[in-house]
Amino acid sequence: MRAEPESEPHPSKRPVTPLAGPYGHPFHPILVTVPIGAWVASLVFDVASRVTSDPAVFVRGSYWLIGIGLLGAAAAAMVGFLDLLAIPTGTRAFRTVLWHMAINLTVTAAYLANFLLRGAAQDPGAVPVGLLALSVASLAGLAAGGWLGGNLAYRYGVRVAAEATQAEGFTAPDRTASDVRTPSEGH
Repeated sequence: MRAEPESEPHPSKRPVTPLAGPYGHPFHPILVTVPIGAWVASLVFDVASRVTSDPAVFVRGSYWLIGIGLLGAAAAAMVGFLDLLAIPTGTRAFRTVLWHMAINLTVTAAYLANFLLRGAAQDPGAVPVGLLALSVASLAGLAAGGWLGGNLAYRYGVRVAAEATQAEGFTAPDRTASDVRTPSEGH
């Protein structure tokens, strides 16, 4: 008789505090959608400011979107740090989370500089090419940091429910996880 998979997940899958979100439902992934969405939209507004005859509304909108992204990034970073505390040091996941954090903090600092430079600008015209380039470079960095974050969740399973718990989602209510066959085993 085959032993059932261990039902108690690795401690790194458990939150260190309820502020990080309940088991299997971390808050960090939902919080990162705020800066990602705001900063992508701000770049769209930057480009729009350069192709319209009345750029002021797009310049103002982009400025506020960057500010909203900064607030969202601060919240996501704090909760993400709580998730980092659960990852064992010396592991691939820990090394990856350090790179993820460093890249995203650098991106956030770049957006803060972008926000401050825009706030100090006196020109009501289109977003200057230099600030547009800073936004493009920052978004590229954000994509790299996000890719590493995806590796943490989907490759290493950081703060994701244990496989035994995940298997429950692929069973009929009257079956157990051991009754389910994979696609390679046939139906």
